[in-house]
Amino acid sequence: MYVINSKGEKEMFSFQKVYRSARRAGASNELAKEIAEIIKRNAFSEIKTLDIFQRVRKLLSEKNSKSALRFSLKQAMAKLGPTGFPFEKYIGEVLRSTGFEVKINQHLPGFCIPDYEIDFIARKEGLIYVGECKYRNLAGERVRSKNALSNYARFLDILKGNCLKAEKHKNFEIKTMMVTNTKFTKRAMRYSQCMGVELLGWNCPKARGLENLIEKHKLYPITILPSLKKELKDIFISEKMMLVQNALKIKPEKFAKKFKIPIKTLFPLIKEAKILLG
Repeated sequence: MYVINSKGEKEMFSFQKVYRSARRAGASNELAKEIAEIIKRNAFSEIKTLDIFQRVRKLLSEKNSKSALRFSLKQAMAKLGPTGFPFEKYIGEVLRSTGFEVKINQHLPGFCIPDYEIDFIARKEGLIYVGECKYRNLAGERVRSKNALSNYARFLDILKGNCLKAEKHKNFEIKTMMVTNTKFTKRAMRYSQCMGVELLGWNCPKARGLENLIEKHKLYPITILPSLKKELKDIFISEKMMLVQNALKIKPEKFAKKFKIPIKTLFPLIKEAKILLG
């Protein structure tokens, strides 16, 4: 039996993929097997993987609310759009939470070009990353080798300029990093690894990708919460409150009054945040 994946291509239905996706979200071994069996029984030829995803999430929500929320992580990343700026803010918060000093949307001079807009500069323990974020909000999109090539070419020009040669940077190793909410193509990974470029994306590095980092430190984006409607999303992003944990730090009465919103819209959000963060 074939399914249609996010790129519109046919691939074989995989019981193990359904099982593993439920397990990654925190479902028990028994529940993951049960869900995979139900999906297998009810699947049909050329069913879309999006439909399978929605069915798995529904089954999880009936049995395990926390797992159902975690299961939506990839979609939550896509909801950070439509522009890439919220994703840059979010990555800044992720890096800060792991010990980096981060500045986003910086301008650095190169040798050939006098001004480059840099998505972020992250600094920690003798290391500086000149970072590029590649946000994708369409299913199946990938970061390709042309993106990797242009990122590294820009980095070389910046290195040749005077900015990073300053005395305050002399004891730092300076590297470039490319981050995405989706996957890199094999060519993009091969080139970047060859050139010593750090990559962070979905399952990249293998078993240490962005989703692993998020799960390990509970750095879920605020957009993973189902009760976050567009108006609330815009408020949280404008206040640089990009993480689910930020929802637990607000005082509902004060927050509702400041932004002139009904206080009742905040209670489901806070409840979901408590479930997700345990």
